[in-house]
Amino acid sequence: MTQQNHATKDQFRATQPATALITGASGGIGEAIARQLAARGAHLILVARSEGKMQTLAQELGNKHGIQAHVIALDLTRPDAGEVLQREVSARHLTVDILVNNAGFGGFSEFWMQDAGEINRMVAVNIAALTDLTRRFLPDMVTRGRGRVLNVASTAAFLPGPLMAVYYASKAYVLSFSEGVNEELRGTGVSVTALCPGPVATGFQDAASLGESKLLNAGTRSLTMLTADDVAQQGVNAMLRGQAVLVAGSVNKVQSLMPRFLPRAAVARLIARVQARKEAV
Repeated sequence: MTQQNHATKDQFRATQPATALITGASGGIGEAIARQLAARGAHLILVARSEGKMQTLAQELGNKHGIQAHVIALDLTRPDAGEVLQREVSARHLTVDILVNNAGFGGFSEFWMQDAGEINRMVAVNIAALTDLTRRFLPDMVTRGRGRVLNVASTAAFLPGPLMAVYYASKAYVLSFSEGVNEELRGTGVSVTALCPGPVATGFQDAASLGESKLLNAGTRSLTMLTADDVAQQGVNAMLRGQAVLVAGSVNKVQSLMPRFLPRAAVARLIARVQARKEAV
């Protein structure tokens, strides 16, 4: 999990300040990554639905670090979201040196009971938008011989996910996609990193209705839950050094190895028990 592209951190930093486009930048890991990159002198393009939150963040980081922070309010569930975003970036005469595909969400339910609209929106953001944006901004990075893509996956990528089947599967896609494209880019000066955190102290759990799950009980929180700042720092460092995959947190690294030592059916049953509703026996 420490495979690196031939491009190095020093080679990437040796040129002019980078401009980073970050999706899901209005809070959580996305906001924390924006703070990390701004502190390192990168200009920012913040993308999310919550324009007000991003404007406040942009003003704060601009004043604090002397960087330019642009705000683009956009719903990534839109089928034309990638086209709209690329057009807006071009209209502002901006160049994307770093693409952070952080936007994503989950849902807690048996698949057959889950709202079909929610499923489609999850696939649109977690998979389709991430793939489309990478395809749109990657070619120019390769042409320039300089660039980074950071795709926020999850330790869920390594596991089957009963009660969150679509979310887990979407993150498995992100991991596989990132590793494959990163290898294609070997020697180009561009790399793709998959960041795989476990549970993180953000608003994600509430949005995904994970309060119903035993997964985030007090014991689990104390063992595995990192802060968004911890994850962002580790992820940005891994991205800058061209690392292919980073699993954030030592306990999470161990959990990600479960499928290597247990039959997949046993792993699925174990996750189902760990993730079961609190009232279940």
